[in-house]
Order: sequence, then structure tokens, then C-alpha cells
Amino acid sequence: MKSMLTKRALLVALIAGGGVLAASAYAVSGGAAADGMPGCDVRHGQAMQAKMAERQDKRMAELKDKLKLTPAQVAAWQAFSDAEKPKLQAQSVDRVAMREAYAKMNTPQRLDAMLEKSDQRHAQMVARVAAVKTFYAQLTPEQQVVFDAEARLGSGRGHDGKMHHQS
Repeated sequence: MKSMLTKRALLVALIAGGGVLAASAYAVSGGAAADGMPGCDVRHGQAMQAKMAERQDKRMAELKDKLKLTPAQVAAWQAFSDAEKPKLQAQSVDRVAMREAYAKMNTPQRLDAMLEKSDQRHAQMVARVAAVKTFYAQLTPEQQVVFDAEARLGSGRGHDGKMHHQS
């Protein structure tokens, strides 16, 4: 009986120790799964961002075609499509450099930097919402139905392009 308890205690200690090691490795790497993985480098991230930008451009071109814009609506479309671009540019942040900069900061400085980044994202979202509303107001009721259907499509898609239910 004592032998079984000793084995069980040893097993629990080993599992807990493994969890602590995994957590500390994750913390040291800044939570980046690609750090230290062979074959994962900055070029991969840049290629993925280029693909995302390509897909975004294609999606915007398809939306423009589906809306069948009149010449009077083209200026509003341009303002709307320009407001969509910062979304991808904001994602092209050099995460390694950001992590290195954060590592040099103390906790209050890091929190202030994170709050500032959050404020920037919020300002971009406010500008994007205003551009969408301005553009939407220029659309006919039929075009609004198309826009509503197309805008809803991206909300539940995963990386594989398939719909995923959010619960």
C-alpha cells in the first residue's frame, strides 16, 4: 500500500514538474509557438501576411462587383476601402521586436504601452465604423441587402475558410 502511494506521489510530482517546465518555456518565449521551431521564420509570417492582403483585395473586388456601384458611389467606396486597409497593416507588426521592447520595460511601462496600443486599435475601429456607415448610407436598399449578407460572411470563418459556430 505504501509503495503504491509513493509511486502515485512520484507520478503527480513528475506531471506537475513537466507542467511547470512547459509554462516557464512558454513564458520565456513570450508565448510564441514559432520561436525556436525549425522552418518558422520572419519570411513565413511575411508570406502569410501577403496572402491575407491578397485575399482581402480579392474579397473587396468581389464585393465591389456584387454591389454594382454607380459612378456617384465610387468616392464613398474608395473611402470605405481605404478604411479597410489599416486592418491588415496593423497586423504586420514585427512581433519579435515588440516582444524585445516589452522585455526591456518594467510592468507599469509595459501596461502603459499595451494600453496605448489598445487606444490606437480603438481609434482605427472608430474610423472604420464611420467609413462603413458613410458608405452604407450611399447604398440603395438593394445594395444594402447585398452588403449586409457579404459583411456577415466573414464573422464566423476560421483559418480554413469554413464556417465555425461561435457559442
